Amino acid sequence: MNHLAYVPKKELDRLLCIRAVRETQIELFAAACRLNTLYMIARAGSGHLGSSFSSLDIVCTLYMEILQGVHGDLQQTHDLFFSSKGHDAPGKYAVLIGLGYLDFDLIHRLRRLDGLPGHPDVNTPHMYTNTGSLGMGISKARGIALARRRTGRRGHIFVMTGDGELQEGQFWESLQPTANLGLGEITVLVDHNKIQSDTWVEKVSDLGDLVRKVSAFGWEVHRCDGHDIHQLISLLPPKPGNPRPRFIICDTIKGRGVSFMEHTAMAPTERLYRYHSGAPSIEDYERAVEELRGKINALLKAIDGSEIKLAYVPRPQTQPVGKPQRLIAAYSEALVAEGRHNPNLVVLDADLVKDTGCLAFEKEFPDRFYECGIAEQDMVSQAGGMALAGLLPVVHSFACFLSDRPNEQIYNNASERTKIIYVGSLAGLLPAGPGHSHQSVRDIACFLGMPNTVILEPCCEKEVRLAVEYACRGTPHSVYLRLVSFPCVVPFELPEDYRLVEGRGVVLRSGRDVLLIGAGPLVLSEGFKAAQMLEESGISVRLVNFPWINRFDTDWLRKCVDGVQAIVTLDNHYIVGGQGQVLLAELARLGETQSRVCDSIGLTDLPLCGAPDEVLQAHGLDARSIADRVGRLLGGVVSERRAAA
Repeated sequence: MNHLAYVPKKELDRLLCIRAVRETQIELFAAACRLNTLYMIARAGSGHLGSSFSSLDIVCTLYMEILQGVHGDLQQTHDLFFSSKGHDAPGKYAVLIGLGYLDFDLIHRLRRLDGLPGHPDVNTPHMYTNTGSLGMGISKARGIALARRRTGRRGHIFVMTGDGELQEGQFWESLQPTANLGLGEITVLVDHNKIQSDTWVEKVSDLGDLVRKVSAFGWEVHRCDGHDIHQLISLLPPKPGNPRPRFIICDTIKGRGVSFMEHTAMAPTERLYRYHSGAPSIEDYERAVEELRGKINALLKAIDGSEIKLAYVPRPQTQPVGKPQRLIAAYSEALVAEGRHNPNLVVLDADLVKDTGCLAFEKEFPDRFYECGIAEQDMVSQAGGMALAGLLPVVHSFACFLSDRPNEQIYNNASERTKIIYVGSLAGLLPAGPGHSHQSVRDIACFLGMPNTVILEPCCEKEVRLAVEYACRGTPHSVYLRLVSFPCVVPFELPEDYRLVEGRGVVLRSGRDVLLIGAGPLVLSEGFKAAQMLEESGISVRLVNFPWINRFDTDWLRKCVDGVQAIVTLDNHYIVGGQGQVLLAELARLGETQSRVCDSIGLTDLPLCGAPDEVLQAHGLDARSIADRVGRLLGGVVSERRAAA
C-alpha cells in the first residue's frame, strides 16, 4: 500500500450529525479519531500511538459531553482541559480537528514547521500549557485555579496524567496543597493504561492501592473503565460547589482500538511495549487501517447501513541517503565492553532503556542493571549512593531530562567527589519532531557549573567508542557524555590513528582564512558542507572537531587558531551557555581573539518543531546558512587579498 488513509472532514461532519445513542456516537467518533491519529503519526514518521489510543475515549467524551457545553461550542465554556503527560497530543489534535476547533489541513502537518508540535504547546489553539518533564500538570492546574479565583473567573479544570507519570516526585508534592486549598474545580483524569514508555508500570514502581493513597491526601477518588462511555458520562460532569478536587482513575488499555497494538496482546515474556513511540511499519499500518475501518463500518451498519469513505494521499518517502552514523548503537556496544572490563560498573536508566542504548547491557548483566522509572532525581541520588559505596554508576536518560530535572542532585554528587558517568541521549536540535520539551539545547549550560565533571560530545561512532573508554578508564572525574540520537550522514572521517587526548581536537579540513569549530555530528557535517561552498567563493576554511566542552590544552588551542583571520563556533545548543561561548572565553583569556573577527552560530530562541531540513534552515544551522553568514563576515578579507594579489 503506497498510500495513507484518513477520514476526511465531510465524513467526520456526517458522523457527528448521525442520530444515534449518545454513547454510540462518541464511540464512533473516537474510532474515526483513532484512524486519523494513525494517519498523522504515519505521515509524520514519528509520534505516540499507544498513549493517544488509550486516552481517546476519555478525550472524546470530555469534549463532546462537557467542554462543548450546552451551546455545543468550545468557545462558550469557561472549562478547560490540558494534558500533563503530553504523549497523547496526536489524539487530542485529531479530536480538535474532527470537531472543527483546529483547521482541518493541520491533519497533514503533525511535527512540521508551522504545523502541530509533537508535544503540547501553548501556541496551538486549545493547548493551555506546555509539557516538559512529567508531573507538572496538577501544579499548573492549581496555579490557574488560584488565579481565576483572584480575578473572579469561573470554570472547571480537567488534567490528564499518565500512570507512569505518577512516579515523578512533583506529582505527589502537588496533591496535598491542592486538597488543602479546597480546589474542587480541579479534576484529574489518570490514563491508567498500565504501561509506561518501556514496560509495565508495576514492574518498575508499582503504584499499589492508588485509591487509598490519593484519598489520604484529601481528594475525592473514583475509578472507572476508561473505555466505557456510559461510565465516563456519569463521572466526568463536575459537581457544583464540591470542596474537594476529584481524581478519576480511568483503567485503559494502551493501544486501544487496534487489537495487535493493545498491551493486553503482549506475551508475558515481552520486555518492551512496541507501540509507545515511532511510526508503525507499513504492514502494521495497513492492518491497523483495516481493523479501524471495520470497526467504524460495523457501528455505522447498526445505525444507518452506510460505510465510511476514506481519503488517500501518497505515502511520503523517508529513506535516508547514505549510511548514517548511529551513535546510540555504537554507545551500546561500548558500554557492554566496559561492563566486561569492570565488574563494578552498573547501569541506571529512567524508563528509556531502548532509546538510551541500555538493552544489550541489561541482557548481558541483568544483575547490574537498574530500571529507575520516570524519577530522575531519585535515580541520580541512588547513583550517588552507589558511587559512595565503591561502584561506578552510569546514569541514562534523555539529555533534556537528565541535565535539568536532577541538576541539584548531580551537584550534590559532585560535592562528594565521587565518580559518576552521566549519559544524555537525544541531545541537540534534532530530531525536532517531538518539540522543544525534548530538544536538549541547554544541557551544556546545566552541566558547566558542575565541579570535577568533564563534558564530552563525540561526532561519530568511532569517537563514541573512544569517549566511553575515556569516561570509564581515562579520567578520575565524573563525565557528562552528550550523545546525538539523530542518525547523521557525516561527510568526513576521523584519521585512522585518531585518539582522544584531553583538551585537544582534530582538523577535519585544512584552511587559512577562517576557523569553524564545534562538536558532534550535526554541526560538523553542516560545517563541512559549508566549507565546500565557501571554498568556491574563495574563502579557505579550517574545520575542527573539538569534542571537549570544558577542557582545553592551551598549547594545542593556540596552534588551532594560528594563521586564521576569523573564528566561528558552531553550537547544536543555545549560544548562551554553549561550547562556543566557553571556547571563545578561553581564547580571549589567551589573548587570541584581539586581532581576529569572532562569531558564534547556534540557537538564540526556543527550538522549533518540524522536519530536520526545515528546522535547521529556520535556525540558521544548515550548510547554506552557515556559508552565507561566514561569507558576509569574511567578504572584506577576501576582497583585500584579491586586491593585493
